[in-house]
Formats: sequence, C-alpha cells, structure tokens
Amino acid sequence: MTGSGSASSTWAPLRIGLFRTLWIAALVSNLGEWMQTVGAQWLLVHGPDAAVLVSLVQTADALPAVLFALVAGVLADIFDRVKLLLAVLAGLTVTGGALTALTAAHRMPPALLLMFTFVLGAGGILIEPAYQSLVPDMVPRPQVPAASALGSISINIARAVGPAIGGLLVARAGAAAVFGLNTATFVLYTVVLACHPRLGGTPRSPERFLPGLRAGGRYARHAPVVQRILLRAALFLVPASALWALLPLIATRRLGLGSGGYGVLLGALGVGAIGGAFILPLVRARLSANALAAVASLAYAAALAASALSRNVALTIIVLLPAAAAWTIFLSNVNAALQLFLPRWVRARGLSVYQMVLFGAQAAGAAIWGVAAGAAGLVPAFLISAVAMAAGAATLWLWPFQQIADMDRSLVRWPEPRLPSSADRGSGPVLVRTTYRIAAAKERQFLQAMARLRQSRLRTGAIDWALYQDAQDPRLFIELFGVPSWEEHLRQHRERQTGTDRQYREAAAALSDPPPLTSHYLAADARE
Repeated sequence: MTGSGSASSTWAPLRIGLFRTLWIAALVSNLGEWMQTVGAQWLLVHGPDAAVLVSLVQTADALPAVLFALVAGVLADIFDRVKLLLAVLAGLTVTGGALTALTAAHRMPPALLLMFTFVLGAGGILIEPAYQSLVPDMVPRPQVPAASALGSISINIARAVGPAIGGLLVARAGAAAVFGLNTATFVLYTVVLACHPRLGGTPRSPERFLPGLRAGGRYARHAPVVQRILLRAALFLVPASALWALLPLIATRRLGLGSGGYGVLLGALGVGAIGGAFILPLVRARLSANALAAVASLAYAAALAASALSRNVALTIIVLLPAAAAWTIFLSNVNAALQLFLPRWVRARGLSVYQMVLFGAQAAGAAIWGVAAGAAGLVPAFLISAVAMAAGAATLWLWPFQQIADMDRSLVRWPEPRLPSSADRGSGPVLVRTTYRIAAAKERQFLQAMARLRQSRLRTGAIDWALYQDAQDPRLFIELFGVPSWEEHLRQHRERQTGTDRQYREAAAALSDPPPLTSHYLAADARE
C-alpha cells in the first residue's frame, strides 16, 4: 500500500456517466438491504433469546460470503458479468417476493426468517465481486481509490437513510412493507444493468469453472501482499462487528429507544461513515497506510468502549460518528489497495476472497459478541471487543501493510513456448525445467531472486515448484515447476504475467551465465 498519496477529489469518478449510473443503482440496492436488515432484526428484538437471534441476522446475512464468495469470483471472471448480475437479481426478486408474502401472512418464524436472510445474503455475495471488478474498467487507475471511497459512501448513505426509512416503515406499515420495498430495488437494479449489456464482457479465452476455482485459490495463497491485507482486515473486523451486531440491544436496553430511535443510531453511523469518505483523500495524503490503520483502529476501540458505557442518546450519537468514520477510512483503503494490486485475470476472485474475510469476520464476530453479551452482559462484551481492537492495532508492528506503489501491475505477455505440431498436448500435467549456471559470488542473490520467482510461478498457475543444486557441479541449478495442463501453462504466458512477475523472472535470469535454458515435458502414458 502507498505511504501517501494525492488528495484527489472523492467525487471525480462520478463525472464518468457509466460509473455514475451504476453507482446510483448500487446505492438504491444498498438502501433496500439496510431496510431489510432493520425489518428482520426488529421482528426478533422483542422475542425470547433476542441477544442471540438479533446477532444471528447479521451472521445469516454474512455467512454466504464464507461459503460462496470464491465461487462468485470465479463466475465473475469466466462469464459475462452483466449477464451474471441479471440472473442473480432475477433470483433475488423471486426470493424477496416470497419473503414479503409470507411475512404479510404472519407465516415468518425466526428460523424461516434467518433462512431467507441467508438466501438474500448469498445473492448479494454473488453480485459483489462482479460489480467491484467492473470498477477499474470504468474509471482511470488514479481514480480507483476515489471510486472505492464512493462505494463506501454508497453503503453508508444507505446506512444513514435506509435504517430511518426502515424503522419508519416498520412502525407504520410493518416489516412486510420493508421487505417489499427491498424487492423493488432488485427490479430497479435489473433495469439499469439491462440498459448496459456490453459492460460485462466475456473473457476472450474463458476458463472452466473448477480450474478457475483452483487458480483463484492458488493466487490468494501465494500473493503475500493479498495475505497481509486480508490479515489486517480480519484483525479489524472481528472486534468491530460488535457495534453493528449489538446496536439494537444498545438502543433498547441501554437507551430505551424504539424502532425509530434505533434507526436514528444507524443513521448516525451512516453520517459518520460518509464523513469518513470525505476526509479519506486528505488522510491518505498525510498518513502512511500503517499509521492510518493504527489511528482508525484506536479511534474505533475508544468508540466501542464509550458507546457501551453511555446512557445518553446524544452522547451515543456523538460517539458513533467517529466510529463510523474510522470504519470507512480503514476498509476503503483496504479495498482500494486490493483493486490496485490484483491483475485483471484474477481480480474478481481476489476481491471475492476479500469478501469472504469481510463478511466471514463479521459473521464470526457477530456470533462471538452475541454469545458474550448473552453470557456476560452488553457492557463487558463491548469492553472486551475494544481491548481486542486495540490489541489488533498493536500487531501492526509485527505485520504491517506491504508497499505496492512501486509494483508494476500491468499485464504483459511472456513469450510462448513452441512445440512440434506432432506433439500430443493432451490434457495431462506439464513439467517445466529451467537450468541456471550461477557464479559462487552471486549464489545468495540468486536464491533470494528465486524465492520471489517461486511465488510468481505458484500464483500464476503452477501447482508445485522446486529448486535443485547439482551435487557434482554446485554452480548448476535446476528449477522445476508443474502446471495442471498445457492450456493452463499457455495462460501463464498469455494473460497472467504482470510487469512485476516479469521483473522477478528477469532478475533471476540476469544472474545466470550463460542465460538460462528452459524445456517442457508433457505427461507420458506408461500404463500397459
């Protein structure tokens, strides 16, 4: 992540008509989602076991991210993204209609409500990677952080307005009206996307599902920058989720508020989050990524403790404002860093892994803090979460964000290997062998270069990698890596190499004298 950046306008991407149209559609959909959450939680807040059931609404909404996010990323990378979004929105419209009808008929027990919440959450996670992966194709690269901030603004305008609308509708017309309005937002989103059918763009050489799924998993496992970003996100999100999961109980038990008052508290969070999006460019220009993460985490920890101890509505609202700003600043910066780092071929899959962590950490945290509040009480649960947040900030000394500003993320072609036309390329595995001759004085530098090259090979398609040194000629090194198929190896050459990967490859090759020699081996059938 960059140490600092320019304070470009948060609103600059909205000057691009296509981005603006889809941003508005996403805003309307986010409004419906927050109204849905208020309606679902309020149906449960006065029943038995409310502390657990209310927190399980967030768990049921977030759990699909853990189960289906990577699947969603693969689908978004291998299919036309607009067509995928339209299919998912059609399913959400049917689901929302059924939820509305059953709620209006008073046939909505807690278990069924949680099931519908889970299904709607699954649809949402199928939408998110496809939508986010379109953003870098709609706006110039320097505006990606601003577009990410606008994504947070969209969510948090919805968080500010949606709960208030939802609380008002619940009080005046019941939860069924809220669910029906959410369903209508799916229809509107569908109409907007149908007007831009060419935006999605099917890849020129689409991958098959299972190989694509495995390739996405390998990339996440072997990209240290991605791993560090995901770790930092998890350490922030698990304790932070206490506020979102248990705010209905703060409203009812600590402050004595009804549904309208709860909506006001959520609205305060939304306003604070929008404020955080406004100041994000200025903060990013003045603080390093690690300093920004530390400040946001400590501010949120203080807000967790203060919101639990407060019994005054006005004071609680004041405390929620910086908490929400810290939430937006932290997560917008993380999201923008991922979008800037991930190459196009795996962007949706990488973002889907982030969604797994984003929603999975919130789901786990909501369950943890719900159980803690039920067993020990609201105030102890919030104080423990505040301590956990501060402890997570302290780990920045051990696991800081890594720099990506100097990395070349542009896609480059690696010259393709040529095989005789008679060679049987089949569908079996491929072994790639490269020999290097390294002077004794350069051996340590070579091994360091090969450690970086190993990560590059594995994240772009290799399923195994090894480096050997000749026992009789210690100046001779042999690199071996396996690829599942010839088709997958060609993808390594044609569409998976970034400028940084090329630098790693050339740095290792430059140390060899003579230049390295590469050969390819196809699977042979030795069966009788």
